[in-house]
This record gives sequence, C-alpha cells and structure tokens, in this order.
Amino acid sequence: MSGPEETENDAPSNPTEDEPDTELPGGPHSYRLEELAYTRSGDKGDSANIGVVSRHPLFFPYLKKHLTAALVQEYFSHLIQPGVTNAVTRYTLPGIHGLNFVLQNSLGGGGVASLRSDPQGKAYGQMLLDLKLTGLPDLKTLVE
Repeated sequence: MSGPEETENDAPSNPTEDEPDTELPGGPHSYRLEELAYTRSGDKGDSANIGVVSRHPLFFPYLKKHLTAALVQEYFSHLIQPGVTNAVTRYTLPGIHGLNFVLQNSLGGGGVASLRSDPQGKAYGQMLLDLKLTGLPDLKTLVE
C-alpha cells in the first residue's frame, strides 16, 4: 500500500477500487453520516484510526465519492496538530464496504502523554457520524 505521500492522501489498496464512480447521480438531499454508515475508532500512538462501514452496500459508492480524506481532515482540523499537511490518509476496504481513515498527529501526544479528554480517539468515530454529506440523491429509496 502507498503511504501518506499519495496524491490527495488517499491510499487505495487497488487504484481501480478507490476511484469514485463519476456517473453517480447527485441530488438535493443531505444525510448525516450516521444514516449511511457505522463507525469505530481508536488510537496507535499519536494517530487516530476511524473505520467507516456502509449500512448498506448500495450506499458505499456514495461514501467513496463524498467522504474524502480532505473532508475528514477539514472536519477534524481543530484536533490535528497545526502545520501538519496531509494529516489524513484514506484506505478503501471494498470487501466490507468500508473506508478507514488514519489521522496523524491528532491525539495531542496520545495515551498518557496527552492532556485531552479523549487521548485515545475513542470518540472520533462518534464525532464523524455527525458530519453532513450534501448533494446526494434520495438514497433511502435505494434500499426500500
């Protein structure tokens, strides 16, 4: 796998698997990530890890298109150490319809070295679930 030096910091396990489907229709609908996916998060040193798994396989292409490393980095910019560029790397997990985000330098030192209320990033997944994705079609009708 490629590392953080990858363009836009998205690190596909297979480049064709990570390319968003440009033919996906857009629309006027907005969804909180919680409506489309589950998350789980944790730490490794000063880096947080957030796993995002689609609630339905039909939602996954839209998550790949809209939930980018750049968007996640912007959303967590208040927690990432200032001056760190390309702090978020995204990995695609197509077998489970999931994405994995690694946020470098986001835990204030991590573990016992951090003075933050969440030094191990356990709440990061829950925080990400509140992110609103916009410009989507009526995805709920895909699964009815």
